[in-house]
Formats: sequence, C-alpha cells, structure tokens
Amino acid sequence: MIPEYTMNALNLYVEHGIVPGSFLCAVLENNLVRAVGRADRENLAALPEIVKYIYNELPSTCWGSPARVNEYLESKMTANQGEQA
Repeated sequence: MIPEYTMNALNLYVEHGIVPGSFLCAVLENNLVRAVGRADRENLAALPEIVKYIYNELPSTCWGSPARVNEYLESKMTANQGEQA
C-alpha cells in the first residue's frame, strides 16, 4: 500500500508540476541508491508498489531519468504560465 502522502505528492507532480521531495525525485529519476537512502520507513516498505504505480499509471514522459524529470517540470511550468496569461 502506497502511503497517502506519497500518492498526493505524485498527483501534485503529474498534474501541476510541483516538485516532490528528495525520495520521490530519486524514484522518478530512476536512482535506486538515492531513493533507498532518502526513504522513510513507510515509503521504503512501499517502494515496489510505488515503482509499479509509476510504471503503470504515470505518463512515461515524466519519469525515468533526471533529464526526463527536468523536461517534464519545465513543460508543466510553461503550461502553467500559459494558463495565467
């Protein structure tokens, strides 16, 4: 079971481009060593489920490497600026 606060952070990231904490950033960037090192107890236990959720449910353009995460965040920032204009 994925902690509710982790799901909320993932949803905010995908929907609004809000940068998640260091644990989720590491997971999204496909950095296992950093993810395990940054995880709290609940997220460490849920890590396999978090990875499955990201793989199966999130757009492939928003995870997989640091470059993809940065590009996704930049695209969301640009989209958000366009909505405000």
